[in-house]
Amino acid sequence: MTKILVIDDNEDVRDTLVTILEDAGYQIAIARDGEEGVKQFAAERPELVITDIFMPKQEGIQTIREILLLCPQARIIAVSGGMSGYGNGKLLNGFYLHLAQKLGAVDIIPKPFDIEDLVERIQRALQPSNLPQRNKA
Repeated sequence: MTKILVIDDNEDVRDTLVTILEDAGYQIAIARDGEEGVKQFAAERPELVITDIFMPKQEGIQTIREILLLCPQARIIAVSGGMSGYGNGKLLNGFYLHLAQKLGAVDIIPKPFDIEDLVERIQRALQPSNLPQRNKA
């Protein structure tokens, strides 16, 4: 069974993703922040990581960097709803999602996400043809 690691500080989002993904037939591991997520990734080596961008302790950009250092072939989808209260949330959100993609995320998804679209993107990310080809930096 394909394992997906969900990293998000919002319990409601985590619970929603777990329900959706388990219903779609995936095995799920969860982490509440990036620091915990990197440890989970190292221990479990899931086939896909879905990480939020704005989280306490360690945000998603650093989390993506650290996971890719551990495994340059890791498949990562970055999700974010922006950071309310800090400037223009949509602009900030777009900037960080695109930065995540430049760093190596195979896909980026703004919140709120459409469930069917999310599942399609996950299926696409898991296709053998979408295995990231990266060089170690």
